[in-house]
Amino acid sequence: MTRINAGVPALMLCVFGITTGEFVIAGILPDLAEDLTVSIPAAGLLVTAYAIGMIVGGPALTALSARFPRKPLILALLAIAIAGNLASALAPAYPVLFAARVMTALVTSTFFANAIVIAASTAPPDRQASTVSTLVFGMNLSMILGAPIGTLIGEAHGWRATFLAIAACCAAGWMLVARLVPDVRAAAPATSAVVELRVFRRRDVLLAIAVTAVGNAGLLMVFTFFAPLVTTVTGFAAGAVAVLLLVYGVGAAAGNIAGGRLSDMSPMRAQIGLLALLAGALVLMWAGSGSTAVTAVMVFVVGALGFSVIPGMQARVLATAAAAPTLAMAVNASAYQLAAAFAAWLGGRVIDAGLGLRSLYLVAAAVTVAGIAVSGYAWLRDRGRVVRAG
Repeated sequence: MTRINAGVPALMLCVFGITTGEFVIAGILPDLAEDLTVSIPAAGLLVTAYAIGMIVGGPALTALSARFPRKPLILALLAIAIAGNLASALAPAYPVLFAARVMTALVTSTFFANAIVIAASTAPPDRQASTVSTLVFGMNLSMILGAPIGTLIGEAHGWRATFLAIAACCAAGWMLVARLVPDVRAAAPATSAVVELRVFRRRDVLLAIAVTAVGNAGLLMVFTFFAPLVTTVTGFAAGAVAVLLLVYGVGAAAGNIAGGRLSDMSPMRAQIGLLALLAGALVLMWAGSGSTAVTAVMVFVVGALGFSVIPGMQARVLATAAAAPTLAMAVNASAYQLAAAFAAWLGGRVIDAGLGLRSLYLVAAAVTVAGIAVSGYAWLRDRGRVVRAG
């Protein structure tokens, strides 16, 4: 257990690098669109491209690699991620960049799934949510440091330099994983892909994954179009985007830690309550979007509430899919990316329909309410099962 714990910071660095590659699009979207001569909605589809790669690649690759020892697998996946970011930096045209994003995303879910299972296996059952939040902190750091720094690099040296820096970060993570993470095998005997897939016959597993997909879509819509929202709608200068991403990331980090602890105490009650607060915060962000001061505060609040629900969602999937946790986590990551793909697509359609960027806040709040409904249904099923058992 000690050896695994020693490798968690290395895994966090890898999560930081890979996630920065996903989230930094929010900061470099306008420059990227201008350089490649595409529209903002078209550039936003790069988020969809990444999501499609994770949706397709995660479950399939994780099921097929179920027999592999975790360390060589993670190192191979990281190598592909490094190559994908290098290809993104060198892409001569939009279709090539689109393909490079898909290539990078194909391996991301499987990497995250193995990393989360390793981290969760070191914790007792009643501490899994807070333990997962420790690893997810690497994702928070990508917002606190990665996305703002990547945006600043893009502003100073061009968006291609941003992807080069991400590739270098992932390479550093590769070396640390090779040195610090032991060759951890699954706790249960190796199984075939068909056996692993049987876990999805359980309705509770599918419902837990659905909660992830629906509950996160609203926040992801706002984040995809973050730069044009704060500049075009609120009136911040382009140079302020990096600072606002930093504010968002600090909020996300605080929310992740608090949400992990709340979920340890009362998972579904915390999840529904936090999603309700998020929906309300998105409405307030819409109402105050004309004020730079209000928007700056709400960027922090929305970041905190949006990430407060993630540890509990991850822990619920682990709890309901104990027979195949790695595959279930990969599918759950794909569900998150399905939400990102849907959010980018729906946001683009809202803009193209002439409803305006500002309306994205209200649409995002409505989608979050749908997440509350799915979570409430899952909670009612839990309570009904307890009553029947009693």
